Amino acid sequence: MTHTDVSAADVELIRRQVRDFVRHDVVPRELEIMNGDRIPDDLRATAAAMGLFGYAIPAEWGGLGLDLAQDVELAMELGYTTLALRSMFGTNNGIAGQVLVGFGTDEQREAWLGRIASGEVVAAFALTEPGAGSNPAGLRTRARRRGSDWVLDGQKQFITNATIAELFVVFARVADPSPGDPGIAVFLVPADAAGVTVGPKDVKMGQEGSSTAAVTFQGVAVPADALVGGEVARGYRAAMSSLARGRVHIAALAVGTAQRALDESVAHAAQSTQGGARIGDFQLVQAMLADQQTGVLAGRAMVRETARSFVSGEDRRIAPSAAKLFCTEMVGRVADLAVQVHGGAGYMREVAVERIYRDVRLLRLYEGTSEIQRLIVGGALVRAAGVR
Repeated sequence: MTHTDVSAADVELIRRQVRDFVRHDVVPRELEIMNGDRIPDDLRATAAAMGLFGYAIPAEWGGLGLDLAQDVELAMELGYTTLALRSMFGTNNGIAGQVLVGFGTDEQREAWLGRIASGEVVAAFALTEPGAGSNPAGLRTRARRRGSDWVLDGQKQFITNATIAELFVVFARVADPSPGDPGIAVFLVPADAAGVTVGPKDVKMGQEGSSTAAVTFQGVAVPADALVGGEVARGYRAAMSSLARGRVHIAALAVGTAQRALDESVAHAAQSTQGGARIGDFQLVQAMLADQQTGVLAGRAMVRETARSFVSGEDRRIAPSAAKLFCTEMVGRVADLAVQVHGGAGYMREVAVERIYRDVRLLRLYEGTSEIQRLIVGGALVRAAGVR
């Protein structure tokens, strides 16, 4: 989570390659992805060859080594198309991979990060449960010692990439919570371990092509070296750190999708007519476009500043939550306006803004709901004021 040695010129080259891939290879196949509910194998292979499964993994472990300030530039490009594409490799770079990068032992990194960065292994972040989502403190999955092993029992839900994962990064309770100690540890569990059961692929409102499912752990035994970082106390810190970083990434995705919704709206307004007049000449339509543009510009500036302050260590708590809150709420408004600009056509299933409208609804829910972000920001501000 420190500054990288990747030059600005290299980052710009990578960004342009991603932009070209997204706009020329993926955008024309969005309906294929939506209707087939899967990412075509050739697009996955191209993404892997480009290094997208490991762009945020340090170079020493086989990745491109981008820091968060560089990551968000790619995320804004990836947000321009179906969010299922980014979902395919997002956990490798983000909430799952970063747990290993920031908290794993050298042996754990050696065993997994190279394969995660190449896309050979897809890692899934198994935190959310039926009774614990945005607040990990409610975890019920348990891990208990049995000799030198740990044995896990519990159920997770809505786990991204569960149906294709080779590795689960599993959060489990090892003790009852006490002041200053949530009693949570993190374990590396191979998907083929005895007692791991992955449920059927979830059928969701949107983001067709992304795979989520429930995962059950029933008497799953893993060796002592499966404990991330080699110590129990690292678990909760790993969760909080990975989620904070992930929130900035999600905010950047939201900006990219808002830009796409704006572009679709402007194109429609410039081409469509009503009563013989171009609808883009109607002042109320222009007002909607102006509100969309304002949201995009504000979100982009906020994401870049938040990522900069995260990388410097200046703010890794308040700003990530504020950015996630603002940008995901913003893209919801921009997508709604995009449907409005399109009129009845915007409600038709194979029109881009209809898909965007459904896709972005999830952004206000995962990696911490908007309500949780408000609590994090507000609570942190009050606590900071109390220690002066």
